Amino acid sequence: MTAAQLLSIWLNARLAPDARAWLNESIVRLCNSGDDAEVYLAISLVARKIPRDRLDLTAAEMQAAEALRPGWNPRDWDFDQAARILLLLALDAQPPRLAHCLEQLCITADLRELVGFYRGLPLYPEPARYTARAAEGLRSNIKPVFTAVAHHNPYPSEQLAEAAWNQMLLKALFIDVPLCPIVGLDRRCNAELAQMLCNYAHERWAAGRSVNPELWRCVGPFARDAMIQDLERVFSQGTVTERQAAALALHVSPDPAAQLLLQEHPDLHRSVTAGELNWERLIATE
Repeated sequence: MTAAQLLSIWLNARLAPDARAWLNESIVRLCNSGDDAEVYLAISLVARKIPRDRLDLTAAEMQAAEALRPGWNPRDWDFDQAARILLLLALDAQPPRLAHCLEQLCITADLRELVGFYRGLPLYPEPARYTARAAEGLRSNIKPVFTAVAHHNPYPSEQLAEAAWNQMLLKALFIDVPLCPIVGLDRRCNAELAQMLCNYAHERWAAGRSVNPELWRCVGPFARDAMIQDLERVFSQGTVTERQAAALALHVSPDPAAQLLLQEHPDLHRSVTAGELNWERLIATE
């Protein structure tokens, strides 16, 4: 089964007969047409033909999405956004044409359309064609646009080079969006990122500002020497949540000094070691 087939099943099960008929007829027309104007017209008509209701996928449907495309999470998708992506996927046998049409559509899209197009990144054929478009979304200070690329989307972790990945993480902290929904967050942590984030923390402290506790998640696996001192500062001056984050970071540090520091806080040491405290629970309780 393809992503297009799965989207079609979900939409056909939920759309009213007239909307369903229009969508299916449009897909057939696009499959048989070489005219890009037909694509733009169909996409523009979605706002009139397809409602904005939430898909509200079942647990089984979410499992099917994950099985088909690991990391793909359409939990927050709406009918109209899914329909636009489905129409674009009618061109999946012509990857250069799909990429060209998508680029033109993104240039003129409104916010809602743009969010939908970015959410479709993991589904488009020949994904390397879209790195520049993804980078454009990640440069945005508009949170829904940024998170459409960064959150619940496997595309960045699979396609972004390390420098671009690191900038995405730093940007997420800068515009105050959570790191936890970023697919591949732990897998793509790296030493350069850890140093960048510690430097960022120093800048925040120097300005008298708080530091997002999630920052330390990406520092922990590389924490040594001065980074251990930064975490010790969090223990001595941080909030309860910040101290818990420091404990989680120290727990995965390769430096024996980190384990010694963690043991100085027996309650946190016990909670982390027993698995009672983890990043998901920490963020959920903020």
